[in-house]
Amino acid sequence: MDIASLLQDLKLGPAPSDMPRPSRALPPITELLSQLWEKLIGSAEQHSESCSVIGAVEQLFRVADPDWLFSPASEEGGWAELQAAHRALVCALIGCADLPLCEEGGGSPSAAAYQDVPSRAAAVSSALTVLLETLGRWTGCEGAGLLLALAPPICVFAVTHFQDAWWTTPTSRAAARSLQGALLRAGRRKDSAHLLSGDGDGAPGILGGVLDILQPQLGRDAVERRPAAALLFAWTLLQIRQPVLSPLLPRLLPPSLLLNDHYRPENCMLGVQCLHHIVLNTPPADLLHFNRAELLYQALFKHLYSSEAAVIQLVLSCLLDLLLVLEKPPSSSSSSSSSSRLSCRHDDVLRLVLTRMEAEQQVALRRVFAAALPPYIDRMGVAVCRHLRRLERVVLGYLEVGDPPEESSRLSVLEALQRASRAAWPRLRRRAAVLLRPLLRLLVDVSSDPRLKESVRQSVTNQTLLCMRLLDACSHGDVQRLLQNVDSSCCSSQLIGYLATVTTTTER
Repeated sequence: MDIASLLQDLKLGPAPSDMPRPSRALPPITELLSQLWEKLIGSAEQHSESCSVIGAVEQLFRVADPDWLFSPASEEGGWAELQAAHRALVCALIGCADLPLCEEGGGSPSAAAYQDVPSRAAAVSSALTVLLETLGRWTGCEGAGLLLALAPPICVFAVTHFQDAWWTTPTSRAAARSLQGALLRAGRRKDSAHLLSGDGDGAPGILGGVLDILQPQLGRDAVERRPAAALLFAWTLLQIRQPVLSPLLPRLLPPSLLLNDHYRPENCMLGVQCLHHIVLNTPPADLLHFNRAELLYQALFKHLYSSEAAVIQLVLSCLLDLLLVLEKPPSSSSSSSSSSRLSCRHDDVLRLVLTRMEAEQQVALRRVFAAALPPYIDRMGVAVCRHLRRLERVVLGYLEVGDPPEESSRLSVLEALQRASRAAWPRLRRRAAVLLRPLLRLLVDVSSDPRLKESVRQSVTNQTLLCMRLLDACSHGDVQRLLQNVDSSCCSSQLIGYLATVTTTTER
């Protein structure tokens, strides 16, 4: 199909009888783009009609001469007008696949409201892919400027529809990923981060344009009504690294805090991930400026009272990095300094974690807290002595309760006990006898539990024996003497063999 026939089908050009030489009778491209924009806007509500127009626009991008498609009719003011016309058409195409707004109060639209979205998104992705491929092949001097004008809305659209979400299908996701690839090739960018941030060679990024599009969608009420807003912002932020991120903190921090406070766990998790990314990719001086780090600490600390295991897991990991910005780790403080004897935020976090662990009954939360305990004990160093009494109660409680089939909680607590033994060994002597009893019971339980795989059983046994050796070293041989009093009639020969290794290792 040539351009003349296509325009006739769209009712945008003169009849064929009036066009003896179609290539010379084509209207200015800006006029044609405006007419196509009107057709797309008018057909947005009718699925079949809009798909027909989208297909025709794709065909236009495919067969049109690039010099006519991307060149203005006049030089004076023509480039700005051409960019505006192309961007308006691209936005109209994208509007044909807009996601339905959620109801007031956060209610999700019905499945019927999303029924046509994947097919429309696939059609729009195909049309925009052809546009970008044609623009990428064009050698005109203003191609880079036109691409920069079109890239932000196209990027936002592609990211929206390659998400694994309820508004996408495998077909629409594949089409969106193909569109994102075409955008990278057209801009000669190696990845999405390069596309957003640009590079040091003068190639500008599109991050500012993307944030301009997302900003109106990130208010408290707007996030409720736009199901993809949180995902889009989180994806964008996680592509940005230092040094690009720091100057944008005033634009990136408020939406991240808003998502962090969201009542939906999935949005809250995205917010915590965004805050953690900011902490990792921002110089400490910038975080301390305007008391931002303290604000982040308070926003994250309150989640430790939550009952969502996935949220707490992310928060504990983020706090571990944020605390290094706010204060020196207790493990690095000189034992003679007055600051090392003062309670700090590390103590506050560890104290609350141990308090929650004592009473926690949910398996998922027990696993999360137990896994977070070893790195926090490492960070505390000898200052963990402030928490030994509470830590002892936690260790005793967690060693008594099985966590099959992987025994992850017990393994984490055993690791925590090992690290505490190395960091605060002078204070463990008085607790060696108390801790030895649950360790012995654990060896007996594990050796007779049929639910455990042999690899798990061996791992728990090895970690338990290591704890016994460390306690024996802390107590100057007290554990060795206690083990000699173990009644062999109550233990298997295999267990007696394990205990013998503790004695022989200590003697060596």
